[in-house]
Amino acid sequence: MQTHFKNIFVGKDPFNDILGQSEVKTQLKSALLVNRHVLIIGPPGIGKTTLAKNVAKLLPDIEVNDCNYHCSTDNPICPECLLELKSKEKIKTKKMSGVERFVRIQGSPDLTAEDLIGDIDPLKAMKYGPLSIEAFTPGKIFKANNGILFFDELNRCPEKLQNALLQTLAEGIATIGSYDVDIKANFIFIGTMNPKDTSTERLSDVLLDRFDVIYMHHPENAEIEKSIVRRVGIKLVEFPESVLQTTIEFIRVLRDNKKLEKIPSVRASIGLYERAQANAFLRGKKTVDFTDVEDAMTSVLSHRIKLKPAAEYVQSPSEFIKEAFSNFAEGKGLGEGKGGSL
Repeated sequence: MQTHFKNIFVGKDPFNDILGQSEVKTQLKSALLVNRHVLIIGPPGIGKTTLAKNVAKLLPDIEVNDCNYHCSTDNPICPECLLELKSKEKIKTKKMSGVERFVRIQGSPDLTAEDLIGDIDPLKAMKYGPLSIEAFTPGKIFKANNGILFFDELNRCPEKLQNALLQTLAEGIATIGSYDVDIKANFIFIGTMNPKDTSTERLSDVLLDRFDVIYMHHPENAEIEKSIVRRVGIKLVEFPESVLQTTIEFIRVLRDNKKLEKIPSVRASIGLYERAQANAFLRGKKTVDFTDVEDAMTSVLSHRIKLKPAAEYVQSPSEFIKEAFSNFAEGKGLGEGKGGSL
């Protein structure tokens, strides 16, 4: 994989699914060139998952064995392929793209080590015997062989599951305990986490030591955020540039508000963009005005923010949004009340 990235990263930006984030892209390219596992840390809605999927798109199509481990044709490693080799049967092959070799795990307290490493298949156990390696069904670690193992919200998984990752991340090998068998797993590991999420597990120092950490933030400026919104958002009616500019500016002002503990993500900007258009459409209009944006604000923003305790004591999130917008509109000279002109 290293050689392939070396050819791609020279002289251009291969991560064209993500706008901006030049420093993040540089750090990621540097890590991938030397086969480092990566943990991307940042708030929700900034494109961490999109960036990981973009890496998968860069991987070339490869010929692999038609097995659950995606074994290389010249170096089969799994029990399934090795069994066929012993029987001198011709192993079927298939071509797989990088996207097809992108295996996602969603962090959750319900995940088990068996989800990652694998478990006994009862039907295979009846055929081959419960202690036969052929009865083992691989988990997602092995299914990501020769591809990317993407672990979204890594800090949501329990400590026991974190421990199951340690050997594979350090040595590229997973030991199947029931059989005392080591199987190689060659993959790029990209994990993500939101550092301010409170419903999470602490990542152990031993696990963190397996990664290079890349910090990702909200879009660098309003122009980049506008471009993201227009690229991603649904288009129903005309959304004037001046209205969108002001909408994005309001979101970015909220991110700097000292009363907020949790701030709105880019998804909030996209939400306002889409909901304002929907409001205009339902009113029989062909163009959005600021009334349509304002009418969507409470629904789109109030649950995407969290007030600090001192502020939360005196007003609700929806009241805060209304007050913040009123102050913003006054400062921008948009007029009082709904539909202030631009």
